[in-house]
Amino acid sequence: MDTQLSYCTFRVDDLHFGVEVLRVQEVIRQQHMTRVPRSSPIVRGLMNLRGQIVTALDLRRRIGIPERTSTKPLMNVVIRTGDGPVSLLVDEIGDVLQVDSTRFEPSPETLQGMPRELIRGVYKLDNKLLLVLNIDPVLKLSA
Repeated sequence: MDTQLSYCTFRVDDLHFGVEVLRVQEVIRQQHMTRVPRSSPIVRGLMNLRGQIVTALDLRRRIGIPERTSTKPLMNVVIRTGDGPVSLLVDEIGDVLQVDSTRFEPSPETLQGMPRELIRGVYKLDNKLLLVLNIDPVLKLSA
């Protein structure tokens, strides 16, 4: 039985995140965005991706990490959803990693609140932890 899973990985601050490859449409450089007045601070803007309007969400703001100080351009991880693509703005793109599903550990019970809702679990890698995003709650914006 094949227990390998593939994750598109990326970095926000010093945290390493992963999203199942099947949910990722593409990874692209920072695009021009049009700000949306009175929208959630998580929504950084709208971008035109080959004729398709895509909402760009700031993952840093979504998970409550302080604003970045780097001037390096952000990257877009474009996620497939039932309502069309949504982009997550991240600091840096990593590799596609194959991980053994038996090494997955769910979020500990002591992790409460928003982080528990947004992080599905963790893979222990050789030199770091890979935090697996629970992508649907990450993309959901509260009213």
